[in-house]
Amino acid sequence: MDLSCGLFPGPRIVEQAKLAERLGYKRVWTYDSPALCGDPWIAMARVAEATQRIGVGAAVLIPSLRHVLVTASAIATVEQLAPGRLAVALGTGFTGRRLLGKSPLAWRHVERYVAELRALLRGEEVVVDGATTKMIHPDDLAPPRPIEIPILVAANGPKGLAVARSLGDGVMCVTAPQPGFDWCALLAFGTVLDDGEDASSPRVFEAAGPGMAVIYHGAYEASPEAVDALPGGAEWRAEIEAIPRPRRHLAVHEGHMYELCERDRRLVSPQLLSATFSGDRAELRDRLERYRAAGLTELLYAPLGPDIERELRAMQEVFEGF
Repeated sequence: MDLSCGLFPGPRIVEQAKLAERLGYKRVWTYDSPALCGDPWIAMARVAEATQRIGVGAAVLIPSLRHVLVTASAIATVEQLAPGRLAVALGTGFTGRRLLGKSPLAWRHVERYVAELRALLRGEEVVVDGATTKMIHPDDLAPPRPIEIPILVAANGPKGLAVARSLGDGVMCVTAPQPGFDWCALLAFGTVLDDGEDASSPRVFEAAGPGMAVIYHGAYEASPEAVDALPGGAEWRAEIEAIPRPRRHLAVHEGHMYELCERDRRLVSPQLLSATFSGDRAELRDRLERYRAAGLTELLYAPLGPDIERELRAMQEVFEGF
């Protein structure tokens, strides 16, 4: 099993990625959510130029944000900078679309986009929106076609998993590994507990709190009433629904997976710590053994909170000798 990390595309991603490389992380994945963070392609290029070995990846790209030829050209740019180190994942979109006031894409759109992207990277002509397009980059401006990079599909349900099996090199998932894939990456967020720490620890809440808040965000998008079953959920929903509907989607995901906004800090409950990838070193190793038995090949650990360096080091220690 490989250990990778997810880092926000921002001013500190290069120094964080250099630390991850020194610690032995396999890959740095970065996020595609333009209302929340910087551009993933700029971040990946910066990391690629500043490091020697570590892989770079986008988790996950959202097809509706870029014409498929734009994505193919971006792939070519990073692949030329760091041959063999790039991977991408594509999906229907969560915050990247929700924060635009849009629902996730239908899987048929993702399926078509992945197929078109693969064809363009092979050097083929593709009809997109009724017009023929192709990578016609001169030899010194892009690697020769075909450009071979791994493409994962971010999926959990049956439709997405079918696309992953038919068009992907693997699957990226949340909540639980998906069996039957040679490459199965699981997004996980939480913190490694030191001796004597538990859910009541201020450090633990700062490090794992943004991950616990994601549970409220996701539950609300699935069904607003579902949030009421969470500790403090009814009050959280009442505050969200007091915001006028045209702006409400901005509030639901405020600080998503990065920091606790004022509302989340007050109402998100430490009782949900066990729903994140948190525990002491022995507990997390036991969980990883279960994940590996279920088909996991890569843990994509998203360190959160004010001390990303501490979180990266602590999770690497969990993996020592694993």
